[in-house]
Amino acid sequence: MKILLITPNFFDYPKQICGEIRDMGHEVDWYDDRPSTNCFVKAAIRIKKDFVHVIIARYFRKIFKSIKQKKYDVVLLISGQSLSFSEGMIKKIKQSQPQAKFVLYQWDSVANFGYIVSLQKYFDRCYSFDRLDVANNPKLKFLPLFFTKRYETIGNNDISSYKYDFMFVGTARPKKYKYIKKMSADLKSVFKNQFIYFFFPSRIVFLYRKWKNSEFKKAKYSEFNFKPINGPQMTELLTQSNCVLDSAQAGQNGLTIRVFEALGAKRKIITTNADVVNYDFYRAENIYVYDGKFDFESPFFTKPYCELPKDVYEKYSLRNWLKTVFSCL
Repeated sequence: MKILLITPNFFDYPKQICGEIRDMGHEVDWYDDRPSTNCFVKAAIRIKKDFVHVIIARYFRKIFKSIKQKKYDVVLLISGQSLSFSEGMIKKIKQSQPQAKFVLYQWDSVANFGYIVSLQKYFDRCYSFDRLDVANNPKLKFLPLFFTKRYETIGNNDISSYKYDFMFVGTARPKKYKYIKKMSADLKSVFKNQFIYFFFPSRIVFLYRKWKNSEFKKAKYSEFNFKPINGPQMTELLTQSNCVLDSAQAGQNGLTIRVFEALGAKRKIITTNADVVNYDFYRAENIYVYDGKFDFESPFFTKPYCELPKDVYEKYSLRNWLKTVFSCL
């Protein structure tokens, strides 16, 4: 098959997804869902896209010139809050590929990106990682996120000691920042070696959040980073870490990619997302749901990592995820 893939340029996930698609025997063309990684452009897309409408329109014209010259079997849009394309642009791609199946995967909750609902009518099949969104929208099918071969490789390595008791890498959203800071403090007595990396896509977004959100009023500039950690760096950090910290952003019920990276790497995880107990990979030895306090006598803290059945583990691989997505053909 020939596949058109449009996704956020999130860490190196586009490269990993394209690699898996090619390993499955298909052809794929990938395009970023935003015109630039320039700090101003990234911030404007999240705050108000009208500020960069001309840049977005120019970018779309450029990629559409290439898209319309090809015939794809599948157009797969993995959508998060960075999606810059207008409804008219999505419609234009749809009209240029009448033979293709259009598949939408919502990598963010409707509560945080309501615009995506207006695009669903252009897609033959729509998936979401958020169980509540699926329950409230009959057009959506539930499909959790995945882990890639990179994390499976980490999970297959036998590590006897770790540099970090836990690691956290993530965008500094208000609720997430608040909970990670509190978890870090509460864990100091048992997890002394901590690695925390709060990321903002730009300094403009940082200033905007500090002005708008009470959680950041006392935050120091030095706490944050404006350069994302790349794939190899994430691999190294996760290899050196015994546990991963995770906190869902406000309005989000779906499990984050960090949960699945930890699952693939066979690492323990502490998360604020209580819905994780409803998944078949949940084990009390491996996953702790943080509700504001820790029970250091729980199986999570007193027992070793519990290996999952092979079928449960492989169910959440990227290859299996792609097989599900392409099952519409």
